[in-house]
Amino acid sequence: MPQVKVGIQLIIYGERVRSDLAGVLGEVKSAGFEGIETGNLFNISPQERVMELLKEHDLVVAGVHVGYNDVADEGKLSEHIEYLKRVGGKYLICSGVAKAEGIKAYELAADTFNSVGKRCAEEGLVFCYHNHAWEFETFDGVKGIHRLAELTEPELVRLCVDVYWVTVGGEDPVEFIRRYITRSPYFHFKDGAPGEFTELGKGKVNLHGSLQAAMDANAEWIVYEQDRTSKPVIESIRESREHLRKLGV
Repeated sequence: MPQVKVGIQLIIYGERVRSDLAGVLGEVKSAGFEGIETGNLFNISPQERVMELLKEHDLVVAGVHVGYNDVADEGKLSEHIEYLKRVGGKYLICSGVAKAEGIKAYELAADTFNSVGKRCAEEGLVFCYHNHAWEFETFDGVKGIHRLAELTEPELVRLCVDVYWVTVGGEDPVEFIRRYITRSPYFHFKDGAPGEFTELGKGKVNLHGSLQAAMDANAEWIVYEQDRTSKPVIESIRESREHLRKLGV
């Protein structure tokens, strides 16, 4: 199996990322993750401190995850691009589309995303759209996510495929990955059932098949994401990291 990097989305830590970044990064490293994905850390901690902590814990920034308004706004977009370049990250990940009714929201967003993707490419970065389940709603026979993919340039707008939300949205994540195999370098591996988030391997998502498809897509990052947990976070992230090892990464 080709080498792929394994990261973690820090959402599972909630507000602790703001109050104890050093402790969070220490736990992430001890669990065996290579990189982190979160928002722009320069907005919560001084740049020098962020850089110092990343080096101390030998962690990289896999990507920065922001909302639609943060990429549609030129000033905010520039801020996130500079952040990624400063920390040595590569992926700018966006969730959400334009404010409009029905399929129009995706069509408007597609224009924005093509421009953002071009800007990122010029800066040596990669722009990805991250799906949830609501993009799988059908409008006049067309699902929003597929309309968005149709209208965006594959070389400029890649996909951060969230296999849990594809499943909840009613599609097979393996088939979805294979449909967009040439534009899917980055994946969120999340498990659970509708309305429930679990450690990897304890839910209903076909993680094994998804990983095989992701490897066929030459995935660069597999990022574990669990929105919340009832356990101590360190237990959940260790369990999930161990499950990924059992799957082969």
